[in-house]
Amino acid sequence: MGLTLKQYRINTGLSQTRLAKEAELSRDAVRNAEAGSPIYAETAKAIVDALNKRLEQRILVSDIEGLNVL
Repeated sequence: MGLTLKQYRINTGLSQTRLAKEAELSRDAVRNAEAGSPIYAETAKAIVDALNKRLEQRILVSDIEGLNVL
């Protein structure tokens, strides 16, 4: 079972604002993704790419529990 986006974000030491900046997204996009709102695949990929820059192992969009990708 994977971690949620919030858990991955916290484990990498990022705030929603910082993750949004590193993913080149709005803070609202990250907040909505964490809340389980539908997001575009491009948004999910940007978030995962930003997280992967800080994680020791690479994750895929499908590894994030509860992410609602259109």
